[in-house]
Amino acid sequence: MKKNDIEFLEGPIPPTLVAEVIGEFNNAHEVGAHALFVGQIRNDTVEGQQVQAIAYTAYTAMALETGLKILSEIVDKYQLHQLRVYHSLGNVGVGEISLFVIALSKHRRSALDSCSEAVERIKKELPVWGKEILEGDSHHWKKNT
Repeated sequence: MKKNDIEFLEGPIPPTLVAEVIGEFNNAHEVGAHALFVGQIRNDTVEGQQVQAIAYTAYTAMALETGLKILSEIVDKYQLHQLRVYHSLGNVGVGEISLFVIALSKHRRSALDSCSEAVERIKKELPVWGKEILEGDSHHWKKNT
């Protein structure tokens, strides 16, 4: 992966990937802070039915372009060492990871603020859509907010 990158993975993001990515920076002595966001599918009730999974779809080429633009703007704004995003596509079940963001910086405030901004912008601006799969084979499209 490049310094600032977004990667789409089919299915849930393995927890081992989160640990692997953190481990990559053991010798990054200029980094003083790692800020992480790990989003998982929660057991919501929609229209009186339990969510079983979310099926993510994307216009991948546009999502990559948009994602890289978002990351570039955030890296410049906060002077980050690195910013990475991993987003699931396809089915992700309740309790499984669908989004992983890591921001690395010299200082905690820029790491925390940039990670938060990245999550909010990704959820709002990225052309990725989530269809909540409900019990009884029905579904509900989530709104990007």
